[in-house]
Amino acid sequence: MRLDGIATDRLVPGVGGVDEAGRGPLAGPVVAAVVVFSADQTIRGVRDSKQLSAVRRETLAEQIKEQAVGWALGQATVEEIDALNILQATMLAMRRAIEGLGFSPERLQVDGDRAPVLRNYRGVAETIVGGDRTCVAISAASILAKVDRDREMLALDRNFPNYGFARHKGYATAEHRAALRRFGPCPVHRHSFRPVRLAMNSRGHDT
Repeated sequence: MRLDGIATDRLVPGVGGVDEAGRGPLAGPVVAAVVVFSADQTIRGVRDSKQLSAVRRETLAEQIKEQAVGWALGQATVEEIDALNILQATMLAMRRAIEGLGFSPERLQVDGDRAPVLRNYRGVAETIVGGDRTCVAISAASILAKVDRDREMLALDRNFPNYGFARHKGYATAEHRAALRRFGPCPVHRHSFRPVRLAMNSRGHDT
């Protein structure tokens, strides 16, 4: 039996760590990941994705996918971010990731102080502020989410080469802000974010 995308009749031993990548950028989706490890399982070198090089993240991501009990990704689009707000879009991405597992881990650990609403989930869910630094399953999820989102931003850079997405991944760097002022927002910018709105309004006054 499956309700809301979660297999309620299959509670699997293990800890599912949940984290996201891309809450702060001005462009692109927010991506969430869940990684389920068995009790006391670990992978050498796994830690918060922000403490790792891109090459190391890629290597660890493959190891995580091979060795984890289960893993899944979910995302919320730019349109959903603008319609819902970034917090609710992040919760949506997390819920999609968890539903994508196809089973319910007996415990979920969610990075931060908010967790998505998961009706019919029979395990124990908890939020952990700073969990990407202290919980190996959350650290692993942070790696998968970051790798997946970075790959997507590289693809978007090919479609929208004026903005430098391959370098800053959509974050509000000086280079990115300058490109926004020069070219205005593109379809993958988050129009609900203030720097994007300001750039759009500024160009509107110039025309």
